[in-house]
Amino acid sequence: MNKLSWNAASYQLEQKGCAYVIVTLMGVTGSTPRNSGTKMVVADDECYDTIGGGHLEHVAIKHAHNMLCDGKRSHTNAQHIEHFELGSNLGQCCGGTATVLFESFVATGINIMLFGAGHVGQALMPILSGLPCRITWVDSRASQFPKGAENFNKTSIVVSEQPQEEVATMPPNTYYIVMTHNHQMDFDISQAILKRNDFTYLGLIASDTKWRRFKQRYKHRDINQSAVARMHCPIGLPDVQGKLPMEVAVSVAAQIINIYQNDENLNNRNSCDAKGSKGSQQGISLKQIKQLSLS
Repeated sequence: MNKLSWNAASYQLEQKGCAYVIVTLMGVTGSTPRNSGTKMVVADDECYDTIGGGHLEHVAIKHAHNMLCDGKRSHTNAQHIEHFELGSNLGQCCGGTATVLFESFVATGINIMLFGAGHVGQALMPILSGLPCRITWVDSRASQFPKGAENFNKTSIVVSEQPQEEVATMPPNTYYIVMTHNHQMDFDISQAILKRNDFTYLGLIASDTKWRRFKQRYKHRDINQSAVARMHCPIGLPDVQGKLPMEVAVSVAAQIINIYQNDENLNNRNSCDAKGSKGSQQGISLKQIKQLSLS
């Protein structure tokens, strides 16, 4: 059992984009290990705080782990209520009852690596940090990051003299945004990403001339041309134009949102097809709540 409190743990896990379940004693009667309102947090490999230990907590943790597995498949948050008779059902000597609310929060599946802390990067970061994603912001110049950059939501700041080496630290299906202050650095970074060829998104800020030269250089380096064809250059949505840093930033953010929403919609359709046209209940039904109020 980790010593972090449930609220500190949920905040930390949320910042890291990890999946977790908040377990809450909604109501208790008779003799129980903890009072109503007590909470704990269950993650994949750790538990935080306690609802009193014993068989109730053991069963609750097992149920939370099942919800974490379901969340990985469905990519959706969920809520569920269970009612336990501590004596007859769980064999605890307390003999009371406990109604437990389980609230699962799925992992943030979107990873973004932004190269460049220049004007456009600085305009883009406040937008990205408000999205459901984890961000790694990379630049070779520590002084370039604005004051308070480390406080952006779900953001890691990386200062690296060889930023292209940071590509190897990211998981598959990462979104890469390349907009450094140096053309050679942009080429080295984009080449490293193309060689991995497991990106969901690769956007490069470039003029027409720079883009033509890069494509020629990719050919000379035997880069897979189908991977090059997946790149977004010019970067951003073509319908959102403008050269001001904020205009470019909005265009790039809109393009990323468009891509991950399309992916989510496809996953949801596939999930519905697998479950049947009627789908399945989400959250807690009114019938469940009424049954609890009568118990």
